[in-house]
Amino acid sequence: MGTAVATTAGAVNPTTSERKSVTRRFIVNKLNYLNFQDRTVQVNLKHVRYDNTTTLLARPLPCRGEILDCLWTDRFERGNLLKTHAFLNLLIPDEQKLYLVTPKVLRLDESGMSLQLAETGCEAFFRRVYRHPCSGITTQFIQNSIIFNGTLVDFHPLSFRVNLELSPDQTFQWIDPETTATVNLFAEGSLLYSGQCRFIRQGDGQTCRDYVVEPVNSNRRRFRPKRYRSTRQELLPAPTIEFRHPFTDRKISLKVTDLSGSGFSVEEDEGISVLLPGMIIPEIAVNFAGSFRITCMGQVVYRNHVETEDEEPLVRCGIAILNMDADDHVKLLSLLQQAANRKSFIGASVDMDALWNFFFATGFIYPEKYAYFEANKEEIKRVYEKLYGQSPHIARHFIYQDRGIILGHMAMMRFFENSWLIHHHAASKKESMRAGVAVLNQIGRFINDSHSIHSMHMDYVVCYFRPSNKFPDRVFGGLSRSLKAPKASSLDTFAYFHFLPEVQQAEEIPPSWGIEPAGKDDLLELAYFYRHTSGGLLLEAMDLMTDTAACHELADEYRKLGFKKERLLFALKKAGDLKAFALVNISDIGLNMSNLTNCPTIIVLDDEVDETILNHFLAFITTKYDGGELPVLLYPATHAMKCSISTEKLYALWVLNMQYTDLYFSYLENLIKHIQH
Repeated sequence: MGTAVATTAGAVNPTTSERKSVTRRFIVNKLNYLNFQDRTVQVNLKHVRYDNTTTLLARPLPCRGEILDCLWTDRFERGNLLKTHAFLNLLIPDEQKLYLVTPKVLRLDESGMSLQLAETGCEAFFRRVYRHPCSGITTQFIQNSIIFNGTLVDFHPLSFRVNLELSPDQTFQWIDPETTATVNLFAEGSLLYSGQCRFIRQGDGQTCRDYVVEPVNSNRRRFRPKRYRSTRQELLPAPTIEFRHPFTDRKISLKVTDLSGSGFSVEEDEGISVLLPGMIIPEIAVNFAGSFRITCMGQVVYRNHVETEDEEPLVRCGIAILNMDADDHVKLLSLLQQAANRKSFIGASVDMDALWNFFFATGFIYPEKYAYFEANKEEIKRVYEKLYGQSPHIARHFIYQDRGIILGHMAMMRFFENSWLIHHHAASKKESMRAGVAVLNQIGRFINDSHSIHSMHMDYVVCYFRPSNKFPDRVFGGLSRSLKAPKASSLDTFAYFHFLPEVQQAEEIPPSWGIEPAGKDDLLELAYFYRHTSGGLLLEAMDLMTDTAACHELADEYRKLGFKKERLLFALKKAGDLKAFALVNISDIGLNMSNLTNCPTIIVLDDEVDETILNHFLAFITTKYDGGELPVLLYPATHAMKCSISTEKLYALWVLNMQYTDLYFSYLENLIKHIQH
């Protein structure tokens, strides 16, 4: 980069270009703009004896009239070069154009040159696509396990030019121009692009050499292909995106043609387009008519030509959202869902009196449920004021309402490190089917738009429901039963009951039994048991794998937001062998209205755990809570009968692996059609 380049094969030949005359004043303004932007002009020198042209880069100094001074940008010895070459002409870049001037040489030496500009110049060359000069971008060029290092010289979305420098133990003979190479581009150590490229042409340097390459694939597949993709919407007024181009550091502003929760598309003039498929843009600001802005990290995934009535050459480029702040993302989804259906709201401010009235009126809070948490109603009110008033990023609520009247409701919370819990599904009796389906669709759009966003931590979606409740059993249970693919969608049944330690005093148990914090060996044994009995997703979704069990990042997030979240893992053993396992979740009372987020989940691995042993285990676990009646989830549900436990109800735990959303949406689409007919 910055060295002389022989141009006998690849140089611009001004004599064959279509010429359009421009004034000296026009040329001077262009030169001053280049000086202002610290850019360069191309100086063509011709050998005095041979038909050979060499191009040098020079930086123009401020120009006031007809005299132009330039300084060379490179530092190699030019003494011999200037003895054997004479000045030919000057090429001035301007986006996809080049302007040719043939001034009079006043001075030409090793530091630079002084020129007297002529009255006119001409348009020398029109590139179909402008090559953007780059700086500060390092290159890794990998072929057949050999890495060559260099820099990115310039690029356009169809190809780019890299300058490679040999290390002492390398030779350019190792590069085979007949096969592809992997090209990685970095800025300050961050990877911005990686792709397979084919060779277009190469220079002939001995220790450093230019290579022009083009990507093998013009479009990229960022995520697993899906039939049910995020819904793209055209907004009016259209938002704009603004970002610093990672290769050139130039500020770019483009109009958004359509937008979804997982990406957007923009249009560019083909000649000056800057979006290279595969390129990562670390920070993009999306501006909604100046009213608010959100930022994201994105990657260009496609570039397609657009047919226009006036035949203006345009390209449409798609950008996938790789990451976005969770609060910004819910703003985006709220806007999009409102644009699609004015009755759909995500995370909107809620009249809490109206919401509580809705929960009671729909029977969602039925007498038995209310009897349980009535004693803690003030604390529960406080928790819900924070959940619905402050809209913390760990929780989302979806409301379907018309003229201020709530017709349907559903909520989610991130209760495990990479899993979101769906709960609180309720609909008014008058609008039960339409409103129930509407909020279900809202959540469907939300998870479809969110699971690929890193900040959402949504690898799984889980839901507890009673199998006797027909609607969720048809939706969630029906999916798992129809798929018969437990690693895509699993279903596990728990017995639910309340434990009263002061009533069920645990008898002394034999000394061979003991309780201790669960370790990795216990988690492995639990995995063997669960794989044998179910083979589902419960352990992955609930952070009970050996690589996730000790993670406490989410608990820290809860505490920062003013919520309680703690989890403890205990192993019940006999003579060192695991017999039962306890996941002890401790959270705010009423965070889930059935208190399933503030209760232990007991998994029994062996029938030796009888009523006495189980009561002893539960009595120990009860000490970790504030006291009183303790709700318990017991797996397998059949073990409750073996221990003579009076089961109050059954709960099914449904887990969906977000890699299989197409299966869910296909099933749901067919189910809704069946219901409507």
